Amino acid sequence: MLSMKGYSKWLLQRCCDSISCILKGNSNHNGSSERRANETSRIDTPVTVTCGSGTGGGTRTGLFRTPISGGVQSATSAHGLPRPALAVRNLMEQARFAHLCTVMSRMHHRREGYPFGSLVDFAPDSMGHPIFSFSPLAIHTRNLLADPRCTLVVQIPGWTGLSNARVTIFGDVFPLPDHQQEWAHKQYIAKHQQGPSQQWGNFYYFRMQNISDIYFIGGFGTVAWVDVKEYENLQPDKIAVDGGEQNLKELNAIFSKPLKELLSTESEIDDAALISIDSKGTDIRVRQGAQFNIQRLSFEVGHEVETLEEAKAALQKLISKGCRLRLHNKT
Repeated sequence: MLSMKGYSKWLLQRCCDSISCILKGNSNHNGSSERRANETSRIDTPVTVTCGSGTGGGTRTGLFRTPISGGVQSATSAHGLPRPALAVRNLMEQARFAHLCTVMSRMHHRREGYPFGSLVDFAPDSMGHPIFSFSPLAIHTRNLLADPRCTLVVQIPGWTGLSNARVTIFGDVFPLPDHQQEWAHKQYIAKHQQGPSQQWGNFYYFRMQNISDIYFIGGFGTVAWVDVKEYENLQPDKIAVDGGEQNLKELNAIFSKPLKELLSTESEIDDAALISIDSKGTDIRVRQGAQFNIQRLSFEVGHEVETLEEAKAALQKLISKGCRLRLHNKT
């Protein structure tokens, strides 16, 4: 057994070795980018759908595994994903809850300065800035009044593991002035259909007024710091905004069973459920026993969807072609 002193030396040496490796990797970044891209293309072989006999047609339409390694640009282009800024806007529209991390205020004595995490509901405004409905009695409310700095961690609905999309938004949250409370209420109920929090007491609307940084993870290998201005200036996909949760519920009622059968052609699966949708495709949560993974079903190239009916038609078209699943071995 190592003594505490010996363990500390060992841990320090390991950290130094790791930093040294990172620095060496960065110094060789330009010369090795192409090589890593080639390696990624060999490692992250997609799960594709081929239709009919499999002798014709493209491979861009179909199911893809979430990338395991490689850059966000290669993952985005190879798997028919929205660009990161748009993916975050879509995620903010489809998620209903998030983890808010504030800084404990001095009124909490020995806990002062520690991060405090709480689960909150929210609604994004037209610029993607989240709006919150807070009780003055909540710890996070008192923390924000003392120090507005915080982070908001938003994850894809149906979260099952680290291959699922999530985003961390850094910013400053302030209470909205009285003349903007009614405006905020309309934004809020437009997403949540009602204001459930308002039924429980004296709640007040807050907004993340300043967004300083956005860190997006779309799955293994899809990682990016998103430009805030690009994020604010984009409009989310119409299909991600209109209907949202109800759209997914209706699509699952129609297509969950056919997708399960489609995905079971090579190995039996227990469940397949659509958990998010955008103009280019949908993410499917696949369950085999106690194991979950996320797979991407891309719509046909050039056939982006905006409405629920268009999404139904696009999914039906893929399934009705007699598509069969083909897994490519990873090398």
